[in-house]
Amino acid sequence: MDTSPAPFAAPSSAPGSSAPSPSPAGLASALARRALIRASTAGALGAGAALAGGAGTAAYSAPSSRSVTILQPGQGKVRGAYVRSRPGEVWWGHLPNRTAEPVAVVRSGAVVTMDTISHEGLLEDQGKDPRQYFETFGVPEKHVLRDAVAVAARAEHAGPGPHVVTGPIAVRGAEPGDVLKVEVLALPLRVPYGVISNRHGKGALPGTYPEQFVADPAHAAYVNTGGNISVFTSVRATSRGLRARLPGDVPVGFDLAPFLGLMGVARDTDAMVDSVPPTDAGGNLDINDLGVGSTLYLPVQVPGAMFFAGDPHMAQGDGEVALTAMEGSLRPTLRLTVVKRGSRKAPRQAFDHPFAETPDFWVPIGLSDPDGPEGGTNATSLDIAMKEAVQQALAFLVEEKGMAGPVAYAYLSAATDFEVSQVVDRTTGIHALIRKADFG
Repeated sequence: MDTSPAPFAAPSSAPGSSAPSPSPAGLASALARRALIRASTAGALGAGAALAGGAGTAAYSAPSSRSVTILQPGQGKVRGAYVRSRPGEVWWGHLPNRTAEPVAVVRSGAVVTMDTISHEGLLEDQGKDPRQYFETFGVPEKHVLRDAVAVAARAEHAGPGPHVVTGPIAVRGAEPGDVLKVEVLALPLRVPYGVISNRHGKGALPGTYPEQFVADPAHAAYVNTGGNISVFTSVRATSRGLRARLPGDVPVGFDLAPFLGLMGVARDTDAMVDSVPPTDAGGNLDINDLGVGSTLYLPVQVPGAMFFAGDPHMAQGDGEVALTAMEGSLRPTLRLTVVKRGSRKAPRQAFDHPFAETPDFWVPIGLSDPDGPEGGTNATSLDIAMKEAVQQALAFLVEEKGMAGPVAYAYLSAATDFEVSQVVDRTTGIHALIRKADFG
């Protein structure tokens, strides 16, 4: 049952609008691409293998009762306020700013459940029709999310980023200078499949990949319109839990570790906020430690905080080197709590900069350009992100834990791992993992 508060009427600044129908040339191109993928897949795997899920392929198979339930909008149990991803309310490619109107209003400490949608299968280079795109890999229409289909057909892709963003949610009592504490309570998969992409000459090796993949006819099955690469990845239930299965003749799989790549609050600007680079208001942080049981602290910049989420990931390695993680739709359940300035219920650093923690670690976050593109061009240097992460970690140990500076610096060198969050979002990120068990 939909237990969300009655949404506001779509304001003049609402991000959604009807999208134009594809041109005949664009449709022909998309259909030709699908025919090429079908032919290439059939030739590589043998007739029927794409639908039957042969050994070594990532072909889709219907989920078993112990794997993943298809969570269509409005179906399945939810906790607290339920916020859907409707075409007229999502933000596609950009983020809410101070002019945005909330789609829901909740009290501090409220639990909310959100339907988040992966952009993969919706993008222009994939045909902008998730039903036809995923049918290529044997996914029946009933296992394609209806809200994804509606967003692709009727929402306007109005920003420079790829992400479909759900929200914003206003939290009563949140004021600039406060912190919004976001606790991740649950992250069930909405579908048992995802996509990993390397597109637009981006990733850790721009200019080399995907160009070399596109030029090789052996990789035609993975090439989208415009020479972009997407790899469909299925999810299977095993004795080890849910695992992803990559396509190809070499049997390769990996465990899932879902998290939201994008969680943030509205920035205090009336300019368009690109969904790609993370900032001092959070956004596309892509920190794979933010799974169930984690907490993200975000400095509030506008009244109500205006929280949003998107870019759901089923798994991601540190660095996210090809450009995307294993992108796949999730239904997160979160608790949103306002922490007033001066309170000890959030680390001091969190009042000015995103900060996270897990049951085992405190996670100071370093960004190469936290003030965003509005403050100038994006700085992409990992050196800058590393220095910022060390400074944030050192400040936490000195100001929050009371350590002497030289001792804290020595501790970070001897006992703390600094991990590359991602190298692909223009603003790069590195985060520290300070082990809680070392203190006490």
